[in-house]
Amino acid sequence: MAEKAVFYHAGCSVCVDAEQQFASALDGARYKVEIVHLGEDKARLGEAEAAGVKSVPAFVIGGAVYHINHGADLSALR
Repeated sequence: MAEKAVFYHAGCSVCVDAEQQFASALDGARYKVEIVHLGEDKARLGEAEAAGVKSVPAFVIGGAVYHINHGADLSALR
């Protein structure tokens, strides 16, 4: 069974590039990637914060947060 990875982003150019570069590469046999657009699904901001996400784009895999570059702080998405 594949491990879940959540990719949080806000739709900015940095986020879209990270999705194209990393999310599709991870999705497959080892990981099942869920993509969450926080600009469109603000109800999940609390979930992202609780997981430790400070800025997007970011992955949460196995409880660990991996921030990729810097597109936007979560506070800017509120």
